[in-house]
Amino acid sequence: MADRSDHWNAVFGARADTGLSWFEAEPALSLGLIAAHAAPGDPVLDAGGGTARLVDALLDRGLGPVSVLDVSSAALAAARARLGPRADAVRWIEADLTRWVPDATFAVWHDRAVFHFLTDPAERAAYVAAMDAALRPGGTAILMTFAEDGPESCSGLPVARWSSDALAAEIGRLAPGRFRRIGSRRHMHVTPAGRSQSFQATLLRKRP
Repeated sequence: MADRSDHWNAVFGARADTGLSWFEAEPALSLGLIAAHAAPGDPVLDAGGGTARLVDALLDRGLGPVSVLDVSSAALAAARARLGPRADAVRWIEADLTRWVPDATFAVWHDRAVFHFLTDPAERAAYVAAMDAALRPGGTAILMTFAEDGPESCSGLPVARWSSDALAAEIGRLAPGRFRRIGSRRHMHVTPAGRSQSFQATLLRKRP
């Protein structure tokens, strides 16, 4: 998708983050999953972090160092402005995950809602290759997507809905022998407008 950055800059520029469908004032599920798999000092990547309040919560808990990656420069600028001086403690990466070449490794890769936008198999393959390159051996990937009974589109784009079984199988197909599933969770997100959206979270461990 050549104009992905333009699309997401327009989305983030159109309204305050509190009005976006995926907004969470307290990202309890993401924070809990990360905290269970990262000790203080372990590097954490929030892939497609946008303006999410997860980075605030990670800093509050003393987790990280934290890196936030997003394709939208507008989203990253808004998150940095919100954090004020604390933004200097975060590494901010403007990049498309399907084209990104990591220059560091992480103990945890967290993606709350990027993978389900990748409806092109080639883009999913590129994403998994980047995830494989970015995660250290023994590291944990937390992939959250719309579940099979979740929305069929978001922000004007179609999505690919996943069960945990199907997602784990897709990762195994794209990176044979590289990851094993270590857990999964169902989650019902309630949007600022009061609508319920069915999510699933799949946890994968990168093999040594």
